[in-house]
Amino acid sequence: MINYEPFWNTLKNSTESTYTLINRHHVSSATIDKLRKNKPLTTTTINDLCRILNCRIDDIACYIPSEDDQKL
Repeated sequence: MINYEPFWNTLKNSTESTYTLINRHHVSSATIDKLRKNKPLTTTTINDLCRILNCRIDDIACYIPSEDDQKL
């Protein structure tokens, strides 16, 4: 399962907030909701967040093995 907890830590340590992401950087509120609920994001969105927050992918997301993962 992809987990976005690193995003929230990165955001907390930055000068940005969910308000500035939405209003200054035009990140949709639906994207913020997906981050809150660990729902899938596109790589384009992850790229945008990395650019805005000046961080690496692992500062946005991490993989945590889960029994709910799709069978391969």
